[in-house]
Amino acid sequence: MSFRNNLQYLRATRNMTQEQLAMLLGVSRQAVSKWEAEKAYPEMDKLLKLCDLFDCTIDGLVKGDLTHLPGDPAQSLPADARATDICGYDEMMRSFSWKIALGVALILLGVAGAAFFDNTSVIAGADPSAFSVVSLFIGVAAGLALIIPTGVESNAFRHDHPFIENFYTAEQCRKNRKLFTTCLVSGITLIFMGIVSAVILQENESLSGAVFLMFTAFGVFLIVYGSLMGNRSDLDAYNRESLKDLSDERIAELSPDKQEQVRATKKSDGLYGGIMLVATALGLLLLFVPAFHAQSFFWLTWPIGGILCSAIAAFRGDTRG
Repeated sequence: MSFRNNLQYLRATRNMTQEQLAMLLGVSRQAVSKWEAEKAYPEMDKLLKLCDLFDCTIDGLVKGDLTHLPGDPAQSLPADARATDICGYDEMMRSFSWKIALGVALILLGVAGAAFFDNTSVIAGADPSAFSVVSLFIGVAAGLALIIPTGVESNAFRHDHPFIENFYTAEQCRKNRKLFTTCLVSGITLIFMGIVSAVILQENESLSGAVFLMFTAFGVFLIVYGSLMGNRSDLDAYNRESLKDLSDERIAELSPDKQEQVRATKKSDGLYGGIMLVATALGLLLLFVPAFHAQSFFWLTWPIGGILCSAIAAFRGDTRG
């Protein structure tokens, strides 16, 4: 019995399409199609994943006859498996969204604490700048402690599952868009409240800046969380973003149109990366070169760069998410 027949039979017993098996293994559908056509064979790590998935041995899968094994209904995918998140993508994105948003908010709260303590003496005779530095360090350390591991986990998930078939229903997509809108409006409202509070408290510079940054931290949390959660159902964007991280061997397994997408995606990344690199250089010049007299506005270069990237993407019809 051939590997091809064993794989087709085992996949059929799970009521699993080639796309769904590809998602679980982290390969393209074309790769599974080539395996079942005996035009190619999986690498060892993929064979081990297949054995773990179908509860069999490598010898049995490659050389044996597994077509006599009965199927287990409990392990079969439902008839409408398209609406099933077989990879755990949604759970991963929920965790990713709140951890990244909280990490960014903690950094901003650390900056808020630094602004408050900068000219405020908590203990008589103590140097206020010491408390300012400690507050900033704690905020940045706590934020990075969330952001960095979460980013690593997200990249690992994308590596294992670079292609995910859209399982979200139209109603779920509508709710995601509504969540994004609600969080965006709420976040902007909080930032605006921070501006108003800063104006009211402008006589106390430390308190004014701290209150503004505190409101901004909560506002940014909502905006980042809502954006990530609201866009998580755009799996076309997820799949396009995954293309550029594939190895040359895996790219070669793709269909010609997807290979063209890889080239277009990498070209776009080079353009947008160049724009943000220029924005970073300009921001550093404004911050550290006194001749420009624009230290207070150095941070504007990054949002302007982001807006320019978005405008170019819209002009070119680049719909990457």
